[in-house]
This record gives sequence, C-alpha cells and structure tokens, in this order.
Amino acid sequence: MKVINIVGARPNFIKVAPLHRAFSCYKDIESIIVHTGQHYDFQMSGVFFEQLHLPEPAHFLGINNGSHAQQTAGIMLEFEKVLVVEKPDLVLVVGDVNSTLASALVAVKMHIPVAHVEAGLRSGDRKMPEEINRIMTDAIADQLFVTEHSGVSNLLKENIPSAKIHFVGNVMIDSLLYCLNDHRFNAILKNLNSRQPDYILLTLHRPANVDKPRVLSEIVEMIRKLAGLMKVIFPVHPRTLRNFEMHGLLSYLRKIENLEMIGPQGYVEFLALIKGSRLVITDSGGIQEETTFLQVPCITLRESTERPVTVEVGTNHLLPDWNVETVYDLAKQTLYQAIKRGQIPELWDGNAAERIVTILREKYINSYVCDDKRQSSDL
Repeated sequence: MKVINIVGARPNFIKVAPLHRAFSCYKDIESIIVHTGQHYDFQMSGVFFEQLHLPEPAHFLGINNGSHAQQTAGIMLEFEKVLVVEKPDLVLVVGDVNSTLASALVAVKMHIPVAHVEAGLRSGDRKMPEEINRIMTDAIADQLFVTEHSGVSNLLKENIPSAKIHFVGNVMIDSLLYCLNDHRFNAILKNLNSRQPDYILLTLHRPANVDKPRVLSEIVEMIRKLAGLMKVIFPVHPRTLRNFEMHGLLSYLRKIENLEMIGPQGYVEFLALIKGSRLVITDSGGIQEETTFLQVPCITLRESTERPVTVEVGTNHLLPDWNVETVYDLAKQTLYQAIKRGQIPELWDGNAAERIVTILREKYINSYVCDDKRQSSDL
C-alpha cells in the first residue's frame, strides 16, 4: 500500500512525523511525504523536518502565498499532478490548514481514499478559515481519527457514519514524547532554568488578535502589565512582527522592560520554552494540547476553542472577549493562587500513530487480501 502524507504548516509536521515512523515499520506500506510549501522558510518548516527526523519530501509544491482561495486552488492544481504520477492507495491529511482541505478534495475527486487525522474538532466559529477546512474535510474523508470525545460527538451530530470514526488519541503527544527524550531538549531546558527560572511565555498569531491596530495596541499594553508580574518571553511570529512594524508599535514593544522578544523557534526549543514556563498565554490550537500534557497553566485569548478537553480536563483557561485587565487578573491568579490543576486526557499516551496505522492496515491491506481470496474462490 502506498500512502501519501500531506504537510504544509508547522503543526502538520509534528502530526505526520509519528505516523510516517509507524508506517515505516511495515514492509507492506510505502509512506511518502508531500510538502505543499504553505510554511516554507527554514525556521517555519525545515527545522521541523530536521528535529522530527522526517525524510526529505518526495514532492514540494511550492504554494506559499496568496489569499485562502489562491492558496487552496494552487495546492489543488499541483497536487493533482502528484497523484497522477504516484497513484497512491491512500492520502492522509492532518489538522485544519488549507493544505488539508485542498489535498483531500483532489484525492476524493480522483477516487482515492482519504484519512483525516485530528478529525471532529469544532470551535463553532465559522469565521475562522480553519473551521471551514475542518468541516469540509470531515464531510468527504473516508476514515476519521479523533483526539478527544468531543470530536466523536461532533461528527455524529453531522451524520457521519460511526464506522468511519475512530477515537485513537493525539499524535501531537506522540511527537512531544519523542522529543522529550532528545538530548537537546534537556540541555535547552537546563539552560533556561539557570538563566531565567520564572517567566511567562506568550505567542500570538491569529488574525482576530494581530491584524487590527486597536487590538495590537491593547497587546502592547497587556505585555507591559504582564512584564510587571514576571519576565515575558515572546517568540514573535513573522506575520505578527510585520503588523507591529506596519502600525508603528514595534518601538513601544522594545521599550518594555522585562520583555524578551525572540524569533520563531524549532520544535524542541519551543517545547523546552513551554516546559520551563510558569504560564503560557496564546491564541494557538496545538499549544493548548502541549501545555495540558506538560501540566503548564495556559490562557487562550480566543472566543472559542476546538479543543474543549484542554479546558474541561487540562490546564487551559479560555478567555473570550479579553481585555488588558482580564488577562492581567487571570494571569496573576494563575501564577500566585494555582487556581486550576489539570489532568492528561484519555489516550494521550504516545501510541496514537500506531493505533491509526493498525486501523488503516485492517481497512486497506487486510481487506484487499480478503477480496483477492474471494475472487480466487469464485474462479
């Protein structure tokens, strides 16, 4: 069986890495990687391949800019050419980026089965492009692999047949555990602890937070107040940095004492930053999961989350309709009153990829064997 794994953005690499390793354990599976190019510089892409020990992509589509429509259409046009050449038995997509939906659409129209890993997550906010990608990918995929029970419920409400739905755990945690054993992780963490034992880690990149001048001004003030509580380490996403510059706010940021702005980090480096922090403030999806597993308090600056288990079971606090004072107050409570203790969700144990590959082998390899035997007996 030949499987094409689609990657495009940083979270995709983290999810595909354990799946590719699990596929590679079987001689009857050929696993290849196609990189759409959605994240294309070394810090946003290449370093993840290196740290997660992913092989070079068999195909690089080079679609890395344009509107959502342009990016989706560009990936579809180029990926169709790959499918014509490779003729895979299965296309595996992960997450909720444009690469996910575009690749799934092309495969389905060419009658190639699609597996969606991290299916069923819903924020309820259809203004988010990721939400549209999730809903549409789940509607057309053949096998849906779910990280938490809310995903199963969501898919059943959308009339997805239960036979397609598989609760398997979280491949993000597979990669996290893989990298916790990396010697670089322990060295970076040790250095962080000796250099800066107490800090808040901040990440922001979503349009609702970083594309509006008024909100950006509030973020500057929020950082100033947080830095009065504790040092703030802020790995600045390239798009966020451009927006600060565009709106004349970067000079104000640079004047804030107790703030350390750094560039995008590799996966191992960023995990160490999370693990060493006292609190993470973010608008990311995956970081909610990583903080929950690492038992680090997290405040998510969003109206909703597609990962409710991180709030219900884990260490995450969702803060919709946030402002400077509500973030500051919740951060202060979280740091000094320890208002929430989280637990690790069910099946987040590092074995999700193996469960997924086992199911896919049963569906697409063993079934082929049975069909061959039936055909032989009929002759």
